[in-house]
This record gives sequence, C-alpha cells and structure tokens, in this order.
Amino acid sequence: MKQNNKKFANGERENRLNVLLDQIQQQRMQPEDKYEVAAIIESFGWNDRLVAQAFGAGNVFELSEILWDSLKARVVCSPIAQITKIGFWHYLKLIISGFLRGTIFALPMAVSVVAMLTLRLSLWSYVNFSLENATSIAVGTILSFVAVGGFMQAIAHWGFRLLGMEQYYMARKLVFYYVKIGYIICFLIAVAFLIFNFVFVVFPWQMAFIVAIYFLFLSVIWLSTTIMYILQKELTFTGLIIGGIALVYIFFQVLHFGIIISQVIALSLVSVVGVLLARYFFLQAEKQMEKGINPPLPRLSLVLNISLPFFSYGFLYFLFLFIDRVIAWSTNNIYMPFLIWFRGEYELGLDLALIVLILPMGLVEAVVTEMMVNLEGHQKKYMMYEIPDLNNMYKRMYLRRLAYVALFSALNAVGLYLLIEALNKHGIFESVLFFGGTTRFVFIWAVIAYAIVAVALLNALILFFLARPKMAYRGVLLGLAVDLGLGFLLSRWVDYYWAVFGLLAGALVFAVVSSRQVLKVLKNLDYYLYSVS
Repeated sequence: MKQNNKKFANGERENRLNVLLDQIQQQRMQPEDKYEVAAIIESFGWNDRLVAQAFGAGNVFELSEILWDSLKARVVCSPIAQITKIGFWHYLKLIISGFLRGTIFALPMAVSVVAMLTLRLSLWSYVNFSLENATSIAVGTILSFVAVGGFMQAIAHWGFRLLGMEQYYMARKLVFYYVKIGYIICFLIAVAFLIFNFVFVVFPWQMAFIVAIYFLFLSVIWLSTTIMYILQKELTFTGLIIGGIALVYIFFQVLHFGIIISQVIALSLVSVVGVLLARYFFLQAEKQMEKGINPPLPRLSLVLNISLPFFSYGFLYFLFLFIDRVIAWSTNNIYMPFLIWFRGEYELGLDLALIVLILPMGLVEAVVTEMMVNLEGHQKKYMMYEIPDLNNMYKRMYLRRLAYVALFSALNAVGLYLLIEALNKHGIFESVLFFGGTTRFVFIWAVIAYAIVAVALLNALILFFLARPKMAYRGVLLGLAVDLGLGFLLSRWVDYYWAVFGLLAGALVFAVVSSRQVLKVLKNLDYYLYSVS
C-alpha cells in the first residue's frame, strides 16, 4: 500500500514537472542554461518554499537543474507547427482595436486642450493665471511626468506581460508594488524640493507649496492612468478627466472658489477615485484566473534588473518631451524674478502642437499589432534554411510601415496646421493668447518635431515587443542630449523660443537612431525571436 502511494506521489510529481516544462517552453522555447530556467521559474512566482512543497526540491536552483536536464533531453526536434490562419474580419478587428487603443490613450490630452479653448480652464491650467501661479503649476506638472515616467513604463511592461500570461494575481501585486514605491519616491521628492527651496529660496514659499501640491496629485493621477491603460480602461480615465474639469468649472464659476482651490479639490478627488477604480478593475480582472496557488512576488533583484531598461526609457522619454520648455523658460533675456519663468506664448504653441500625436499614436499601435500578429505565425512557418528570407521580409515590411506612419504623421501635421489657422481666423484664440508671432513660430516647428516623434515611437514600440528596451533607451538618450545641447545654445545665442529647434533636432536623432536599432534587430530576427516566444 505504501509502495502504491509512493508511485502515485512520484507520478503526480512527474505530471507537475511536465506542466512546468510546458509553461517554460511557452515563455522560452530553448533556454540558454539552467540559470535562465531559474529566472523563468521565479518570474512565474515560484520560490524555495513552494518548490519544496510541490516538487520536493531543496530550492529553485535545484529544481532548475532538474528541469534543465529534462529540457536538454526533450528539445531534440519538434514538428512543424500547424498555423491557424487569421480570418479577414478578425484581422481587421485587431487593427481597428489597436488604432482605437492608441488614439484613446491620447484622448485626455485632447480633452484638456479643448477645455482650455472653450472653458478657458482645465484640471491643471487656466488662461488667466498670474505668471507666478502659471510657473508653479508648470514646474509641478513637468516634475510629475519626469518623476513617474519610469514607473509608468515599468508598470506597463510587467502589467502587459503578466496579464498576457493570465497571471492576474501576480500582475496586481507587482503593479501595485511599483505604484507604492512611486508614491514613496514622489513624496520624498516633494519633501526634498521644499527643503531645498527653504535653504536656497528658489521660489517664494507660496509658489513652492503650489509646485509640491500639483506635483503630488498629478503623479498619483498618471500612475492610475497607466493601470487603466494596461487593463484597457482608457475611456474611464478620459471620463475622470472630463469630470475633474467639470468640478473645476463648478467650484470656480458657480461657487466662486479661487481657481487654485477649485483645481486642488478636483485633483484630489480625481486622484483618489482613480486609485480606487484602478484597484477595483484589477480585482475584477483577477476573478478571471483559475483558483489555486497565489504565488508570491519574484525576487526583488530579478524584478529590478528586468525593469531597469524600461524604467530608464520612461524617465528619459518624458524628460525629452519637456526639457525644451525648461530651457526656454530659464532663458534670462527678459525680466526674470526666478530661475524659471513661465512663457505663455511658447507653452501654447507646444500644447497645440501636441495634438498632432493623437491619431499617429493610434496608427502606431495598429501597425505594431499587425506586425506582431504576423510574426507569431511566420516564426512557426519558416524552416531554418529560410531564416534569411524571413529576416528580409520583415525588413521590407518594417520599411513600408515606417513610410506609412511617416506619411500619415506628415499629412496629420498639415491638417492640424490648417485647422488651427482656420480656428484662429474665427477668433477662437483671441481670449486665450494671440496666435501669432512667437506662438505660431513655436507651433509650426513643434508640429514637425512631434510628427517625427511619432515615427520614433513606432520604433520604440517594436523594440519593446521584441524585448530590446535597451535599444529604445539609446535612441531617446541621444535625442535628449541633442535637444538639451542645441536648445540651450540657440535659446541663449538667438532667442528663448529657438529652444524648439532643440526639440526638432532631438526628435530627428531619436527617430534615426531608433530606426537603425530596429533594422539591426530585423537583420538577425531569428536570434531575437525568443523574446516574443
């Protein structure tokens, strides 16, 4: 009887090992060594205690050695995979959904701009702000994007990866781990800023306090936005922004509160509701998973090592988007009571130009979705001797898609320019800022720059899908360096608004370098395919 139980236990252990082997090969068909096997096991949530309970192994590394031996014996040859051809309507649905997701993600930006042009206010801006308040809020806004940009990218990476594996519990735990760390970091940044300002008196204490308040609330909102994005709840966040703007209008115009008080109340409510909704949506998604073991988080060192390139990219990307504003506003060619002084004409030109990214972001999402869907089938279809044909085909496919995005972005830029000019002729901007001179100059060159950024974002997204975040990181780093260097020189040698040429040159460098990185990957696509296996 004991012998039969022992056989049963051994048989159950073998079944568990085979299931785990299948999961490993779904993630990575042919791991490099036992250490990569151990990393994959930990990414699934297994630790030493659970490994001992389920497999009788002493620790994760002992189990990885057992699995590595089995994998070497198992992966001798594999039959040609049968590919299920995607139907036309399903394929069209994937493309349309990708386009809508990319476009909807940028929708809150459009809502804010429209609110400024119609209501003359938004959740964090107002046409008639004093220069002191405008400077404070602008600094707080930029600081919020830069501070949480890395966390947003890391959350998106782990969220999409784990949700794609239907690891809802693990996704929630890891995503909110980053959110918690993000809250702590932002709080420490706010305290450090206030202490620094107290010692060196960069701004009056009223301005410094406004910077800190807007920074903290906006940081919370951006983190909640990212969670809703990975859960495909973008319209919910857009609704929150609209509701927040409505609250500002009611408090300010109807109840006659001060504009700062009105916005702070609305920001606090939107941030709290955003966090609660993000948690609710995650818990709802988690109910879809099968009941069983809820594994703990992987080792912190492993998580941080994988996340670092994504974190670095997010930080550098938002720094790239805003550094030209800091350069322009710090140019000491007029009355400068503080180190940074808000320039409304420059800000309006850039804000209007940002609209040009909305539709191209949708096209980028659709194009990359289409390429990755095709790639999943082609990598199973092509034989080893056909690898050069596969690589060349994807190089040609990429270049065509790159041309489509570039042409679409260019036409979109021209269309936006004509629309803004038409609105200006009808007096839309008369009560906001005069759309001429500096604003028109900045708008024209910024539209071109952001249209080029759309091409760079196509490259970055492809590199992310192929698990090459360090390559995307190099492109935005070089673009930032050019933006900072050229923008600083031109703003000091010519005029402050020439900082926009730093943005333009940086965008060109970002796009060119990232394009070269994508071509480098596609030249050896067979080597990199394991990243999407």
